[in-house]
Parts: sequence; structure tokens; C-alpha cells
Amino acid sequence: MSETLGTEAAIGRQSQGTPGVGGAAESASPTPPRAAGRRRGRARMRLEIALLSGPAVIMFLVFVIFPVLLAAFYGFYRWHGYGAPTDWVGLNNYKLILTDPAFQQVLWHTGLILVLSLVIQGPLAIVLALLLNQKIRGRSVIRVLIFVPYVISEVIVGTGWSLMLTSNGAVNDLLQHIGLGSLQAEWLANPKLALWTLMAIISWKYIGFAVILMLAGLQSIPDELFEAAAIDGASYWQIQRRITLPLLGPTIRIWGFLSIIGSLQLFDLVYIIWGPYVSGTAGTSTMAIYMVAQGRNAGNYGYGSAIAVVMFLISLIVALVYQRFVLRRDLQGAVTEGAR
Repeated sequence: MSETLGTEAAIGRQSQGTPGVGGAAESASPTPPRAAGRRRGRARMRLEIALLSGPAVIMFLVFVIFPVLLAAFYGFYRWHGYGAPTDWVGLNNYKLILTDPAFQQVLWHTGLILVLSLVIQGPLAIVLALLLNQKIRGRSVIRVLIFVPYVISEVIVGTGWSLMLTSNGAVNDLLQHIGLGSLQAEWLANPKLALWTLMAIISWKYIGFAVILMLAGLQSIPDELFEAAAIDGASYWQIQRRITLPLLGPTIRIWGFLSIIGSLQLFDLVYIIWGPYVSGTAGTSTMAIYMVAQGRNAGNYGYGSAIAVVMFLISLIVALVYQRFVLRRDLQGAVTEGAR
């Protein structure tokens, strides 16, 4: 009888301890439904990213990366644009580019256009944006008039200005009628004036885009900052220098990046107004003009492809350097805010 009672007590103690062990094990292990839900959520997120970004990535690979690789391939050949390239020249095309005085000249012209675009359009756009940000009569009309040239086709702009700036065009005729005939000039043919004529046309064409960007940046600055500075006795110019320009810095830097890339790839206006050959003597030729003149027009597509690759590399290096040293702070702020 005592043995039976002892056995039952042992069984009871064992049965009482078992649920505790099992409960601890169950509580220590992760809940399978929750882990599976997290895995499904991550898989769904990856699928959404693939579906949304997939078409853009495919288009970028097909229309950007593949043509660059194809141009790099053709750049190793002396190829006339038809048939399979067979005349292998290796790096001779690239060596010729770097030693050609004509390419060095167009590289200098392109760099000068880049610097002048930043120096002329940037301050002018900031001044116009500050003016148009005030409550003045006809502000909306002025904004539209400034922005209209930007939306006009480059072909129309180039054709119109080329007709007005000829020796017997509207500009010289207007100067003659208002008594300033001594100022008449060969605006397109004179090498001392042609580059400045080009800069005037470029500024007139693209200043509207810069002004719109600056106005958008000004609208994002809280009015309370200006009111507080005015209460503290700051003058108008002190407010613009100490508050407006620093807070407008990210917008200015983004516009500067777009202006630099556009200057490096400038082609259409120069080609329409001066053409691939007159631009060389007038001092307005660019790398893109040189590429077309030496490539397609000369029937040497291999050399033209090599020039295109050099242009791509120059633009890429400039973009990376600008992003590294100028846009770094803005990009870091964007990434930090996104992470939060």
C-alpha cells in the first residue's frame, strides 16, 4: 500500500513539472505565424520594388548603358557606319582625341560656357526670384514671360535668333533705326562676339527654369524667420545674406548641377545657329558639335563613338566630383530623414 502511494505521488510530481517545462520551451521559441508574416511582408516589399522600378531599370539599361557600351566597342575600330567593324585600331582613336588641338579647343569652349552659365544665370536668377517673390503688381504675368522661353523648342529659338542676328537682320536694323548704327556688328561671325552672343541666347532661353527653381526654394523658407530678423533690426540685405541665401543653398546647388550637365552636353542651339563647321571658326563649338562633325559628317563613326565615350566619361567624372564635394551635405540630410 505504501509503495502504491509513493508511486502515485511520484507520478503526480512528474505530471506537475511537465507543463512548466513545456510552457517555458514554448515561450522561448519564436511564434511561427509572426515570423512567417514578416517573411511574407519582406517578399511583398521586394516584389513591389521590382514591379515599380523594373521598367525604369530596363529602359535605363537599354537606352543608356547599352549604347555607351556599344559606342565603346565601336571606338576601337575604324568604322564607316555600315557593315561589321573589322578594321581594329585599338586605342588610336582615343589617343587622337587627346592629342587633337581641335578637341582641346572645343573642350576649352565647353568649359568656358559652363563657367559663364553659372556666373551669369545664377546671380541673375536669384535676383529675379527675390523680386518676383515680393507682392508686386503683374507678378504672375512677369513669371510667365520669364518662363515662356524655356518651354519653346530649341529649333524655334535657334532659327529665330539666327535670322535676327545676321548682318541684315532685325537686331542690326533696330540699332540703325534708333540711332545706334555704330553698334551694328557681325554677332554670329565675329569670334570676339559669337561666344557672348551664344551666352546671351542661352541665358534668355534657360533663365526661366532657374527662376522657377529659386522661387520654389524661397517658398519653402518660413516667413517667421524673416519676421524675427526684422524685429531684431536686420536690414533687407542682411536678411537675404544671413537667412535667404543659406536656406536657398540646396536649391542653388541642384540648379548648378543641372546647369553643369547641360553645358557639357550643349549641342542643339549651336548646331542650329552656327552649324558644325562655322562654329569652329566663330569660337562657339562644343564637344557634341565636334563629335557630330568628326563622326557622322566625316563618315568616321568609330572616331565619333570614341568622342562620345570621352564625353560620357568627362560628364560622369564631373558629376561624381560635384556630388562628392558639393551635394554631399544635401544628400546626407535626405538619407538621414528617409531613415527616420
